[in-house]
Amino acid sequence: MVSSIRILSRLFITLVVIITVNESYGQVLTPVKWSFSFKSISKSEAELIFTATIDKGWHLYSQDIPENGPIPTKFTFEKGMGFLPFGKISEPVATEVFDKQFNMKVKYFGVVAEFRQKVKVMSAKPVEIKGTVEFMCCNDESCLPPTEVPFEFKLPASK
Repeated sequence: MVSSIRILSRLFITLVVIITVNESYGQVLTPVKWSFSFKSISKSEAELIFTATIDKGWHLYSQDIPENGPIPTKFTFEKGMGFLPFGKISEPVATEVFDKQFNMKVKYFGVVAEFRQKVKVMSAKPVEIKGTVEFMCCNDESCLPPTEVPFEFKLPASK
């Protein structure tokens, strides 16, 4: 009886260790979370707002990164009817530092970064705007591979 209890306890402990190790390896690191909203400027214009919330110790790169450096943040819009982006996508003032990993000056954001794109709505029906944001993030020890996150905005019809 004692040996059966001992065997069951060892089996239980082994199972707990296997589950714990498996779950720790299976976690996906997502230090940048995106949210999307818009603000109406007029009856026919809106401003799309892309907000990145960045975990402590991590940073997200600017859209303005030199060649051969980290992947810059990039917004791609699917072709669609009823809207027209105008002007550049604005971003907040970035921190500029010399990055030893890339051996160059880079611009990045920590904590929160809000990007904005103005669009003209040219439809009497509601307009769907879809696309992706591609970005790369790093901390002081490592970088994650570039990631693409889809976005979608549903704007009211221009009146």
